[in-house]
Amino acid sequence: MTLVRWQPWREIDTLHRQLNRLLDDTFLPSTKWENSDLSFSPAAEIEETPETVNLKLEIPGIDAKDLDVQVTAEAVSISGERKSETKTAENGVTRSEFRYGKFQRVIPLPARIQNVNAKAEYKDGILTLNLPKQEEEKNKVVKVNLG
Repeated sequence: MTLVRWQPWREIDTLHRQLNRLLDDTFLPSTKWENSDLSFSPAAEIEETPETVNLKLEIPGIDAKDLDVQVTAEAVSISGERKSETKTAENGVTRSEFRYGKFQRVIPLPARIQNVNAKAEYKDGILTLNLPKQEEEKNKVVKVNLG
């Protein structure tokens, strides 16, 4: 019987490499996924002030005409499509990690807003929404008739 020295750090390193390989294959597009419907979700940043809710979304590579923004009193819905650029390579292989396809994101808002007064700006791939808050009716008394 031969004694073998156990090296736990080597096993952890092996596990680390296997996990990295698994995650790379899962989350990064490769040639086997070329024509699949991989979609993406734009990154968002939300800021609430006493008067407004400001929302920014990172949507590079999409024309403003390809975006659909809908605002309700409680949420914002953004949808669109990043269209694939078809390229022909004469000598070589093209590998792309860009995500193409349709997307939709619904973002619930932290406060009720006046959706008719919403303002939007789209510049350099950043969609900025300025959403004024709805004034809350405080201490509103309603008389109820009893019959």
